[in-house]
Amino acid sequence: MLTNVANVLAGLIGAGIIFIGVRAFWAPQAAAGFGIPGTPTGDRNFQAWLSVKAVRDIASGVFIFILLAGATPHLLGWFMLAAAGIPVGDALIVLRSNGPKAAVYGIHGATALVMVAISVLLLVA
Repeated sequence: MLTNVANVLAGLIGAGIIFIGVRAFWAPQAAAGFGIPGTPTGDRNFQAWLSVKAVRDIASGVFIFILLAGATPHLLGWFMLAAAGIPVGDALIVLRSNGPKAAVYGIHGATALVMVAISVLLLVA
């Protein structure tokens, strides 16, 4: 039962990060909502950087679905634990950039905690 819950949550994380990646292509101005003040979303150089990040976000989500489809819960758990470092890093970047604490803790920190919780569920199953 816990494995099923963890798999559903992992799938939601995968779908969410794919959505964020796809959204960066179609609505780059949405990137400003992730916490870095003064994000130059209209700048072509920034949009190029954002496209690189978007591809990596999409690939990260696809990795989760590949592991959901063909791996053991333990392997998915270890992957999710390692991948939790991404939102932790994002939170530190937003914090260092004097971004809003709501983005630091409410978006990035909460995502990292959920990913760690999913990892624990998968690793103890």
